[in-house]
Amino acid sequence: MTGRLTLCPTALGGAALAARGGRALAGGPRGFAACEAVYRPEDGPAVREIVAVADVTDWAGRFGADAATRARGLLQCLSAPRPPFAGLTLDRPRIMGIINVTPDSFSDGGDRLDAGRAVADGLAMIEAGADLLDVGGESTRPGAAEIDEAEELRRVVPVVRGLAQAGARVSIDTRHARVMAEALDAGAQVVNDVTALTGDPAALPLVGRADVPVVLMHMRGEPRTMQRDPVYDDAPLDVFDHLEARVAACAEAGIPPARIAVDPGIGFGKTVAHNLQILNRLALYQGLGCAVLLGVSRKSFIARLSRDEPAKARLPGSLAAALAGLDRGVQVLRVHDVAETAQAAAVWQAINAQGVDDAG
Repeated sequence: MTGRLTLCPTALGGAALAARGGRALAGGPRGFAACEAVYRPEDGPAVREIVAVADVTDWAGRFGADAATRARGLLQCLSAPRPPFAGLTLDRPRIMGIINVTPDSFSDGGDRLDAGRAVADGLAMIEAGADLLDVGGESTRPGAAEIDEAEELRRVVPVVRGLAQAGARVSIDTRHARVMAEALDAGAQVVNDVTALTGDPAALPLVGRADVPVVLMHMRGEPRTMQRDPVYDDAPLDVFDHLEARVAACAEAGIPPARIAVDPGIGFGKTVAHNLQILNRLALYQGLGCAVLLGVSRKSFIARLSRDEPAKARLPGSLAAALAGLDRGVQVLRVHDVAETAQAAAVWQAINAQGVDDAG
């Protein structure tokens, strides 16, 4: 029998679960006692069951030796500690501050179009607790059109250079290989691509040659059209399949999982229902064996679940979603509001470090 097996940790609790037959989630302070095991045959309906960790391999073996082998591999990925990403140990939540050097980003368009202001604000984010700054010169909000690479370069290179020269760790948020290359030359240390290195045929080989970490994000379609009635068979699993294929493509290009963070792309070609399904099952993506990055800050689904607040009034919802992500193993949070998120993450970390098993 051929098909696809996935495992999403469930019965999540404190790390003490590992001492009672469970496993630590990605080597972190959260543990899991069971998994939602899903086997999707090539023909016919998917088979789903909540299975205790100790029984997962035997359960998968019902579908053949290959499924049992994959179950063992997924369990290893789900529980193995993550190596440092971009020089940052992942023993605590890491914060990526957003520096949009654009006139039209959904939340802060125009706020940092001036390079000097962008650099000053970025350094203030570092002081407030950011570990990494993500500089982007092209809006990828829903409905946004692609811009000229020369304009994107004009916006981002001075900011990347200024931040790097000041000692900040910088990521370049772009889908264009030329922008990646020139930003790296200017001092960027990480590439963050909303197309998971598919939007420009030169991007994957470039990142492979550059030997730098990369964030691979899932997006259905492209920004201009991505919110036009997106459809999935199963949003969390479809996103997993796409990211797994991109991780494999990176491996072939010489980019190992230790240099990759995956981002399920909340709001990128997804309805509110899709976003909630993915957020609820974020632990699934630890099965890819990479760090997981979550970007929920100020996104529109927060307003749609609440009172239709404008972007800059969505901090409480952003924090709620971020902390839910940490509960499900997320290692990196990409945010606008650094100080507030850093405080929330520090308290979350301290509570979870107590080792109290909160799963009952």
